[in-house]
Formats: sequence, structure tokens, C-alpha cells
Amino acid sequence: MGKEFYSHYLYLSMATYFESVNLRGFASWMRIQAKEEFEHAMKFYEHIIERRGKVVLGTIQAPPANWKSAREVFEDAFEHEKKVTESIHKILDTARAGKEYATEVFLQWFVKEQVEEEGSTSEILDKLKLAGRETSALFVLDAELGKRPSK
Repeated sequence: MGKEFYSHYLYLSMATYFESVNLRGFASWMRIQAKEEFEHAMKFYEHIIERRGKVVLGTIQAPPANWKSAREVFEDAFEHEKKVTESIHKILDTARAGKEYATEVFLQWFVKEQVEEEGSTSEILDKLKLAGRETSALFVLDAELGKRPSK
């Protein structure tokens, strides 16, 4: 749950960066991503409550706030998603070892979601790598990302 709240902060910080460099499509994409991450955290919250567990809210580390480029932002986003996937897998391993079947079923949604999360950040990163220093390509991608619908 804490990692998902951190993800919310991270993507919001990334949106702020994009706003500061007038890439509003990138910023919109990141704000939508931040909202999704908050919703993911709340799924964990609700699951813990439903399973009669105790939710303990810890400190959320401040995310980075400065990047050198859109590419660097998405490199960080992709690396972050890989770490979240690893964390989900560890929780799943623990649930299986403890025969916590309800949690195992619950986590399957996150396993699938992480495939999507890694895929989308990786795809954008690949496009940014192809674009290189082509400003026009960056603006085309900005317009494309600005069309991302909210879920």
C-alpha cells in the first residue's frame, strides 16, 4: 500500500515537472497515472480492512522533483514500475507460502496491472529514444499523451 501511495506522489511530481517545461500532454498523462496509483493504494487499504487486518500508515518519502528531459522521466518511471512489480511478486510469494488464498486471488489483479504499467511506460520510453533530440517528435508525442482518457 505504501509503495502505491509513493507511486502516486512520484507521478504527481513527474506531472509537475512536465507542467514546468510546458509539456501539458505529458503532464496530463502523469496526473492520470498518479490518480490510478492512488486508487491502487486504496485497493490494498480496502483489502486489508476486509481481511480484518490493521492498516498502518507510514511516512511517504518525498519523490524526486527534477529531471533533465522527458526521456529521463520515463526512464525513472519504467524503473519504478519494475520495482513495484518485484514488490507485488514478493507479496504474492508470501501469500502463497502462508496459504493466504484470498490475498493470492486479490493480487492477481495487480500482477496483470503491472504488465500494463510496465508496457505503457516502456512504450513511451522507446518512442522518446527514437525521437532523440527531435523537438517536433517530442511535441507530437506530447499531443498523443494528452489524449489519454481517465479510467
